[in-house]
Amino acid sequence: MTEAPELIEVESDTFSCDGGGGALGHPRVFLTLGESGEVECPYCDRKFVRKKAPAVPQA
Repeated sequence: MTEAPELIEVESDTFSCDGGGGALGHPRVFLTLGESGEVECPYCDRKFVRKKAPAVPQA
């Protein structure tokens, strides 16, 4: 069985991924969230999603 890719929430539409493993990672690539609000890194398959705003309590 294959593990699901790591899911990372981001606040910016453009950001970079280097695999998170230091020297064991991968070359840094810059990614941009699409209209769907998510994108996968082509090297490590990490899935990046737009961070949701906290819910505002109703008075």
